Amino acid sequence: MKLKTAFAGLILLLASAGIYAQENTREHYLETYERMVSKVGAAGLGIETLLDRWQADYPDDTEPVLNRFLYYYTKSQTKQVIVNDQKRHLGNEPILSLADSLGKVKYYHNDIIFDDTVFGESINWIDKAIRMQPDRIDLRFFKVAALTGYEKEHPELAVAEIKNIIDYNVTTSPKWQHPSYEVTQDFFDSAIQEYCYLFFRYATPAGYEAFRQISERMLSYYPANTIFLDNLGSYYFVAKQDNKTALKYYNNVLKINPSDITAIRSCVLMFRRAGNVKQEKKYLEMMVKYGEDETERASAQVRLNALNAKK
Repeated sequence: MKLKTAFAGLILLLASAGIYAQENTREHYLETYERMVSKVGAAGLGIETLLDRWQADYPDDTEPVLNRFLYYYTKSQTKQVIVNDQKRHLGNEPILSLADSLGKVKYYHNDIIFDDTVFGESINWIDKAIRMQPDRIDLRFFKVAALTGYEKEHPELAVAEIKNIIDYNVTTSPKWQHPSYEVTQDFFDSAIQEYCYLFFRYATPAGYEAFRQISERMLSYYPANTIFLDNLGSYYFVAKQDNKTALKYYNNVLKINPSDITAIRSCVLMFRRAGNVKQEKKYLEMMVKYGEDETERASAQVRLNALNAKK
């Protein structure tokens, strides 16, 4: 009887150990983390304790390190509403606009302020994740996104980080990894261009400067890349109002790719604003041929017909 009892106890103990081991697999931690985040958020109650256990059991796993970054990054943020005299804030429309007693309109925007110390801790963790897997490109872009949110209209650290990624891509030729995508050169170019577009939308001197610097860094390695040649054309056209220099870049693009619609549209607009009908017609003819869709091509033809009808 005692032997049977002891044997039964041993079976129970082994079964419990098996359940414990199963519950502490990497997959179980990941599933538990995702379930908890969906309920309480990346910095919610219990998240830090779970990450402590996850890292203790799997010290070489990058995922809990990345999630620790997300924990501190989220924790560092406080939402607020700010009041501006300008309608757009970092390229975004206001959530509300009100006129005061004198009729002057004030614009209200959502914004985020950061606790510097907690934000700094988040950067320490994403840096650790990058050191663990330097060729995981999503980790590097997590850091850029965090810096961009933190710096807002003065993205100096974010720009420096993007330049580092560009340099690393060329000088090291890494076999980039991403959890969801195959990282081709087109993917890389598009990802860099997303940040260029973000900074351009800021429509501030610092935003335009960030846009220029990143585009020039890409062109230093890929001088025939029309995406970033177009960018410099837009920089001189919009930010500097230097049509001559802008046109030089746009024409360089069209020598490489005569159907580049970004350059064509910009040249049409440039010469329309300048009142140069002859040159506008030249680029309208290109738009009629290479417009992005039938509506754009038809609209260009209507405008061209109207200009040709004038004496």
